[in-house]
Amino acid sequence: MPTTLPVPIEFRLPEGWLPARPEEFDPGVAFAAVHPRPDAGFTANITIDGGFPKDGVTLAEIADASVAQLGEFAESVELVHRREVGSEDAPALTQRLSFSAVADGVARELTQSQVYLSLVDTGDPRKRAMIRLALTSTAAQHDSVLGDFQDFVRTVRPDTGAVG
Repeated sequence: MPTTLPVPIEFRLPEGWLPARPEEFDPGVAFAAVHPRPDAGFTANITIDGGFPKDGVTLAEIADASVAQLGEFAESVELVHRREVGSEDAPALTQRLSFSAVADGVARELTQSQVYLSLVDTGDPRKRAMIRLALTSTAAQHDSVLGDFQDFVRTVRPDTGAVG
């Protein structure tokens, strides 16, 4: 069963990407979308999840935990790149992982780009929520779908409920 995000967000999917059933992905996924053209039998996907981290936990620590969690079911997980971005008021972190995993009974070389956003909880401004956006694809297809993911990330913002 899909989870809900700790704070409401709005976003726009890249052209051609299709909403998917989050329950077909990892537990805790609140939203998922799939690319219209699979590569070698694997469909690139974008997932969104999040939560309220404990006070004092950094985005880098959350990202480290994500690497460790991926290592529980994937082989040879490698942190290829990590960068802290954003500002003090709106910190963010990006990282790229490469790993081997069995998907649909076939061993595959996969790449995952992750973006971690820290957002103020509109219900309680003293609390910060973390939203993780992830693109998972075959290593071969990653460069061709990365631009779509970057376009998607640029559209993500808190949903204030304003009608305009």
